Amino acid sequence: MAYELNGATIETNANGYLENLDDWNEDLAKVIAAAEGIELSDKAWEIINYLRDEYFNNNSNQPNERHMVKHFKGIWTDLPKMDTKALYVHFPMGPAKQAGKIAGLPETRRKGGY
Repeated sequence: MAYELNGATIETNANGYLENLDDWNEDLAKVIAAAEGIELSDKAWEIINYLRDEYFNNNSNQPNERHMVKHFKGIWTDLPKMDTKALYVHFPMGPAKQAGKIAGLPETRRKGGY
């Protein structure tokens, strides 16, 4: 599988994760999101940027859903309840894995959110 962006072919593994993390940019994120059937809202971008920040600035950390909920609980105060369902609204196939793919991060081998 590969993505096409501005006439360039961006190589991925069999599951659609980037082979070269340096290939990522916001335009490519939009292409990957479209392939995943995801419309990137402002909150979706917050999740993507959080995952990228954790990976690149925190020793390649890839937070699971529980840690993502803890992080956004103090930020998304406009929601009546901040739980994993609030994350799945933006990434229905799994906020850690699907958002990580769109964020251009390596495929995580973690099973679930906890």
